[in-house]
Amino acid sequence: MISSNYFIDLFKNSSVVIELVWILIVILIASIIAVLIYLKFLRTILRRNEKSKKTLGKEFETKVITYLYSGDEDVDKISSEQQLIIEDLKKETSKEYRKDILIATMLKLSYEISGEMANSINKLYVETSLLEHSLWKIKNKKWNLIAEGIRELTLFEVKEVEDLVKKHINHPKSEVRSVIQLYLVSLFHFKGLDFLNDIKTPISEWDQIQLLEVLQLLKTQEISGINNWLKSSNESVVIFSLKMAKIYNRYGAKDELISLLKHPSLAVRIQAIQVISHLSIIEAKPELIANFEHLAIEEQIAFFTMMESTYEVTDKPFILDNIQNPNFEIKFSALTILKELSLEDFNSFKVLSVDPDFVKIIKHLELN
Repeated sequence: MISSNYFIDLFKNSSVVIELVWILIVILIASIIAVLIYLKFLRTILRRNEKSKKTLGKEFETKVITYLYSGDEDVDKISSEQQLIIEDLKKETSKEYRKDILIATMLKLSYEISGEMANSINKLYVETSLLEHSLWKIKNKKWNLIAEGIRELTLFEVKEVEDLVKKHINHPKSEVRSVIQLYLVSLFHFKGLDFLNDIKTPISEWDQIQLLEVLQLLKTQEISGINNWLKSSNESVVIFSLKMAKIYNRYGAKDELISLLKHPSLAVRIQAIQVISHLSIIEAKPELIANFEHLAIEEQIAFFTMMESTYEVTDKPFILDNIQNPNFEIKFSALTILKELSLEDFNSFKVLSVDPDFVKIIKHLELN
């Protein structure tokens, strides 16, 4: 049997390079063992904490439910039993992480109830000093805590801190801006859109979709300010306002919409044409026809889509100029309009070209 002395002697008689390799191997093995032990310890701690959170969450849930069913007939008053629960919860949530567990528990229950009980949970949120906890998050320097705090204020419908929330309206993190915008619109409805006057940062496409979804849930459509927002220097505000102008049929913004045909942004100009088409603002046609050759191809296509529903007999010369337009979509629209305007002219021009696309369009229109 080879003794340990043999390996020691072998190590001592080895070159420096080999000695270093062996030392590195030993260190590496020791490090791996240490990491495995730490990971096992960490997993044990995490499991224990998760179990503790679940247990605490169930305890809080029981107390909150008891609170909800212990109220007097006068919902504006707190019963003696409810007051005892409030004091108990305040003691139980002396640590920050416990407050977060209670908030999560209350939010979970709020999704399952409505009406007076929902109002009672919102009141409990204030009475247990959880509101102060959310406000502490808003004043924090960490963006994720700011966003979390504002989300809590939204879900518990706290309107009194609007000015404090608005201070972050141009926060560098889009996640913070998103929750602020939802807070304002969810709680203040169309009035909450006043943030569009102050925001300097872009409103993402996803944020616009979310805001429009919230607005469309409202029964009232008392919206004002679109005319001014269409003049905003913030391109995303203009695009968002164009979407609202279309959804809420803001024909009164006609002049502002026509002026956007000269906006420096192609995206704005295209969307403006689409809204003008939707609202049938025919006053915009002369300007578009006069500048047609200078429009981007996307604008030209959008305009011809508009023409399909707003054409007039006086538009025939312009239509004839474009029945052989190089762009397939414009060519198709022009021939479609010509057929509606004058079948006789359509038939006389249908043999005008042997271009495959032209012939294909003619055949399709003859069959439809």
